[in-house]
Amino acid sequence: MMKTLRRTLLAAVALAALAPLAQAQDIKPRLIRFGYGLAEASNQGRAVKVFAEQVEKLSGGKMKVRAIGGAALGPDTQMQQALIGGAQEMMVGSTATLVGITKEMALWDTPFLINNTKEADALLDGPVGEKIKAKLEDKGLVGLVYWENGFRNLTNNKRPVAKLEDLEGIKLRVMQNNVFLDSFKTLGANAVPLPYSELFTALETKAVDGQENPYNTILSAKFYEVQKYLTVTNHVYAPWIVTVSKKFWDGLSKDERAVLQKAAVVSRDFERKDTREEAARALADLKAKGMQITELSPAETARMRDKLTRINATVATQVGMELWNEAQAELAKIRAKK
Repeated sequence: MMKTLRRTLLAAVALAALAPLAQAQDIKPRLIRFGYGLAEASNQGRAVKVFAEQVEKLSGGKMKVRAIGGAALGPDTQMQQALIGGAQEMMVGSTATLVGITKEMALWDTPFLINNTKEADALLDGPVGEKIKAKLEDKGLVGLVYWENGFRNLTNNKRPVAKLEDLEGIKLRVMQNNVFLDSFKTLGANAVPLPYSELFTALETKAVDGQENPYNTILSAKFYEVQKYLTVTNHVYAPWIVTVSKKFWDGLSKDERAVLQKAAVVSRDFERKDTREEAARALADLKAKGMQITELSPAETARMRDKLTRINATVATQVGMELWNEAQAELAKIRAKK
């Protein structure tokens, strides 16, 4: 009889352990509006879906995410203001559009700062990335994780860009960000700031000649329909950042915050893997769809980098020399591990 009782007790303990964590946690029913700029079928859309599934699972079904893509809630800048004001709970967007809110985010816009994805992950997830992310809290935002947008490359409709001089006079859409504006002006292009949500129409109507984005975005946004030439420049490694409204965050319990943070980490790992696999296929797909591909030579890359020395000095001043030097030291450490 004692053995039977012991077995019953052990079974009860096992069942209790398998019960949803949310039962023992301080988690309330929540609806979280999560905005993003790309299409549902994009790498961004797929990762938001993973995040939503994780939130529901980790909260025992109490917290639900309503994913709203295609810039339906406005461009990144508009969503950021909605988060700060508490009118929207979450979003994922470019770090570049946050520079006007948190100047330290400009570090990620530095041309040719990061050479590969290994360096990117180590720098973003390490002390430098965490320090920059933490700066958002004073501005009404909470940064959870960095996702990968990828290395940015150039497309246009005017001519193949094989050397620095080929950029001269090309009307190029850039993000609403001074580093991007100044970089492409310095390289000779006519840089025009435009929200991403207006980009396809601007290319289609020839209001601008070209743009620069990672392969994945060029493919998912169907820019190949309105662009002929693509140059592999890898001029900037572009991160996305998942952010939460601080007004919303401050009203969450410790357990609810843990749900969002854990789900964000799972989505980050999924998104980076997914984005990299897609990027490996995207260039071939773009070529198959009729884009003319030009590989920028190492010599031309070096010429562009040298031309942008003043821009890098400006970024260093903007983000603060202490942070700039810390990033350079961290990169040197990462590169030394190879």
